[in-house]
Amino acid sequence: MKVETLQEFCVQAMLKCGMSEGPARIAAEVLVTTDAWGVYSHGTRALRQYLKRMRAGGLKAQARPHIIHEGPAFAMLDADNALAMVSACRAMEIAIAKAKSAGIGYVTVKNSCHFGAAGYYANMAENMIGMAMSNVDTNVVAPSSKKPVIGCNPLAYAVPAGKEKPVFLDIAMSTVAAGKIAAAKFAGKRIPNTWYVDDEGLPTTDPSLYPEHGALQPMAGHKGFGLAILIEVLSAVLAGAFIAIDIAALMPLAAFQERMDQMIREIRNAPRAKGADRIYLPGEIEWQRYEEQKQKGLSLPPEVIDSLNGLADDLELERLF
Repeated sequence: MKVETLQEFCVQAMLKCGMSEGPARIAAEVLVTTDAWGVYSHGTRALRQYLKRMRAGGLKAQARPHIIHEGPAFAMLDADNALAMVSACRAMEIAIAKAKSAGIGYVTVKNSCHFGAAGYYANMAENMIGMAMSNVDTNVVAPSSKKPVIGCNPLAYAVPAGKEKPVFLDIAMSTVAAGKIAAAKFAGKRIPNTWYVDDEGLPTTDPSLYPEHGALQPMAGHKGFGLAILIEVLSAVLAGAFIAIDIAALMPLAAFQERMDQMIREIRNAPRAKGADRIYLPGEIEWQRYEEQKQKGLSLPPEVIDSLNGLADDLELERLF
């Protein structure tokens, strides 16, 4: 399937739910790009649930995200319960504008919801260093706790290079994103015992417990838990966080890009472990998938197709599959 075909389907679904074309196209771009990266847990699969929530009144189709407080290098954005892809893109646009004038921009967001893949917004900064993070409903245990105490709280960064692709990382502070537990449950597959715990706080390989029972395990034990606390402070105690750092305010952009290219190539060309084909930097696999799927068409897994067909039926649109 062509990327453009899936984008147009998503736009039409959002228009049927009362959204305007501009915001709908922004959200479709975010979700389909995420699928093209191969991050299917955070792409168009989720649109059906977002629009169910919108039709029920939990999200506003005609929301108007707006700044409620700002300074030279920061702003606070009220998302007005918009579809979060729309308000997150607006927040990063504001952060970029602030960074261009002040060297750094920090934007917090309130009255928002699940915003999909944080890496999309980090990459919006282009010739800047971009960061995006968010708190999440409590779903992760602390080391030694029986019940979840904090969210998996995603963090993403993107760093531009010159001739090389940007280096970017998008991770949750749990061992895996909750969507991967749901995907394993849908497929009837077992999961590694480092992903989830049961109601007694013990590791389990059974994804059928999700989400009514058990909880996610923190990434790297106390290290992931500690980072989740930091993100909670920046994106919940303060409010959802988007950061842009203007490299050109600190040093010549071309010199930075050259140094990034050098670092990337040194790491990629380092001696490889026995049997390894190559060394990947953060984001390289996603960029490769993106280019392949843009050229050859999207190849979507069954759970995504099932969700999109369900969305088509919900809104009386023609199925894509």
